[in-house]
Amino acid sequence: MTKSLIAAASLALAATTLSPVQAAPAAKNVILVHGGFVDGSGWQGVYNILKKDGYNVTIVQNPTTSLADDVAVTKRAIDQQDGPVILVGHSYGGVVVSEAGTNEKVKAVVYIAAFAPDKGESVSSLIANPPAGAPVPPILPPVDGFLMLDKAKFAATFAADVDAGTAAFMADSQVPWGVAALTGAVTVPAWKSKPSYYLVASDDHMIPPPAQRMMAERAGATVVETAGSHAIYVSKPEAVAQIIEKAAQ
Repeated sequence: MTKSLIAAASLALAATTLSPVQAAPAAKNVILVHGGFVDGSGWQGVYNILKKDGYNVTIVQNPTTSLADDVAVTKRAIDQQDGPVILVGHSYGGVVVSEAGTNEKVKAVVYIAAFAPDKGESVSSLIANPPAGAPVPPILPPVDGFLMLDKAKFAATFAADVDAGTAAFMADSQVPWGVAALTGAVTVPAWKSKPSYYLVASDDHMIPPPAQRMMAERAGATVVETAGSHAIYVSKPEAVAQIIEKAAQ
């Protein structure tokens, strides 16, 4: 082999050994978005685990008055982060992260027993034609444009595997959910351009598990299924934190 060929081979070897393709850095910023009827306090168990594992966690307190308002609040939280973001939504929060998650800082979107709408879809359109035998959430008639769940049925439908005291507190501290938030339609869903992850709650009586599986499959999401109620983010924080950390890596 000539000196020139040896030199060329040496340079090629150096290029492959000294300058490997660098993997994208793991995201350390996590934003948690709550759904309807509740506020961000239910994320505390997940928050504690993620903080212990070294993540920078932000919990969004959306007014749940309209999709536009909630997306605006969530986008402000994204803009405040100093690097890549994992954006997590529970229930109606899935609609919010689908709309807000196209932000360039968002590395992945994670759905926790959540709606994952396509373009033009809303909560209202997704629940318009429930399959036969699907549980009917005990939503009371709207008052002044806002919805509430029947307190007496809250635990059984929303938080069946949450301890009785916490479930009672969640029922009594409900946040009125704006009808305008339910009708807000997604324009460009984040899952079409970002990696997505979906935790199916197999004992959910608010969003039927078959509907969750359908939305997850349509989104091409990495799916984990865990036994739990709609409030799985409260009752099984370890499972929720695990899928979030998987998305972050």
